[in-house]
Amino acid sequence: MHKPNVTVAAIVTYQDKFLLVKERDKYTGQICYNQPAGHLEANETLAEAARRELIEETGIKVNASHLVGIYNLHAANGVHYMRFSFAFICPELFVPSPQDDDIISADWFSIEQIKSLPLRSPLVLKCIEDHLAGNAYPLSLIYQ
Repeated sequence: MHKPNVTVAAIVTYQDKFLLVKERDKYTGQICYNQPAGHLEANETLAEAARRELIEETGIKVNASHLVGIYNLHAANGVHYMRFSFAFICPELFVPSPQDDDIISADWFSIEQIKSLPLRSPLVLKCIEDHLAGNAYPLSLIYQ
């Protein structure tokens, strides 16, 4: 039986900047950029998982405001991912402090800068573009 990996991503904004983490892709070994993201763990909601990943990978503690989208990706590494992306709006410019050893650094980028970075997957830019296009679904859309 096929079971896709359930992942979450945090689209974190402050004014016109987006928070990305710098990490090493476990499949290619290359340095790349991603949203704070990871896998759903037992006994947590999708929004809680996104918040947990945000805290672990950046040290920033804010709550999700809305769902940006649900994405289906058959990645180059052969894994099927179902990604739930949530928006987090920062009331001030936080200085990221990654807690996760897999995160090299975290920083704020404009959309123009992001387009020139080596991204972990095409979903990084797609989720940001969907956020900028106004995709915003209430958290209550997902039965918890």
